[in-house]
Amino acid sequence: MNKAVFLDRDGVINEERKDYVKTIKEFQVFDDVPKAIKQLKKLGFIVIVITNQSAVNRGIITLETLNEIHMELQKILKENNTSIDKFYFCPHKPDENCQCRKPNPEMLIRAAQDYNIDMKKSVMIGDSLTDIQAAHKAGCKGILLEKNQTLLQIVNSMVDDLL
Repeated sequence: MNKAVFLDRDGVINEERKDYVKTIKEFQVFDDVPKAIKQLKKLGFIVIVITNQSAVNRGIITLETLNEIHMELQKILKENNTSIDKFYFCPHKPDENCQCRKPNPEMLIRAAQDYNIDMKKSVMIGDSLTDIQAAHKAGCKGILLEKNQTLLQIVNSMVDDLL
């Protein structure tokens, strides 16, 4: 079985915007993210993005634009010799009561099935309580990224714990 690090997108990988990331230009990846992801891959983790993207069902962005934003992230990561293994997203608004929107664990469970992931050896890193709740419901550890922390700092502390 594989081990994975699940990453929330907005606020963890890129700057979060109150009015949603609507274009590639608005998608501002934090500087240390490529290095953090590269380090996770070196440690043998599958790296998967798990993200709520209600802007799709709100009609603010299209699925095509969302995919273009994710391809832009892959382009940035490729320039740093790394990549995201898979993106899972929920397009639903909170009032649609779907099963995939975090804090529900469906995206994590689906990823675990698709990639033969051992959830006990895996972790979700997110910047909100819903990320941590989804992690716990799916059976993996959740790490809350605080406002004054970066993904690389979290990854470095994980490395210290593994050594």
